[in-house]
Amino acid sequence: MELINYLNEHFYTKQQLLELSKIPESVFEQWQSNGLMPKCSYKLALNVESDSFFGIHAEAHTVEYYAKGYTAWLGNLQSISDEHSAYELFSRRYQNAIAELKAQGFASQNSKLNDGLSQHIESEWQHFQNGIYGLCTQSGLPEDIAAKEFAIVIINELTEQENLTHAQLTQLEQAVNLLDCASALFAPHERNNSSRHRLVDEVRRKYQF
Repeated sequence: MELINYLNEHFYTKQQLLELSKIPESVFEQWQSNGLMPKCSYKLALNVESDSFFGIHAEAHTVEYYAKGYTAWLGNLQSISDEHSAYELFSRRYQNAIAELKAQGFASQNSKLNDGLSQHIESEWQHFQNGIYGLCTQSGLPEDIAAKEFAIVIINELTEQENLTHAQLTQLEQAVNLLDCASALFAPHERNNSSRHRLVDEVRRKYQF
């Protein structure tokens, strides 16, 4: 039940997402088939059996869960007709998010956040389509995805060094806080193996942030 409670609190079921977005299921599924809409982040197979005065009753259901931020993405899709246009929207928002983070002082020499950004975003688009970022970011949207990736790169770069200066420790703490804000809590059974545990909880413990 802990998993179901987590999913119901932090995600929308497919039916909830459709109702909130006022999108017909047939259109939603067509957008998924055409690569405009991400796949679900979790799919539960539920086998329910009840026993009452009327006897035993059994039924089976499959429930799909999606990031709550996808209501906004579905709103954008209503004016988009093909995967190329959807990708262009994703890429533009991702690039803008990276530029904003750099303007705030976050920095890395990693090529995928600089001259290799276009190629990196192409890879990120695939993960987005597969529903991966709906699982591991707060919103599932490009801004949180970019923040998560930028933060992870900085944290990895700094924690690979043995002796950090005061300025580097400040940069590390800021990156950890950024990842904390962008990253999902993860399902109870996933937390110990998650990037949040490794790069937020453990880094804060080690460096006493």
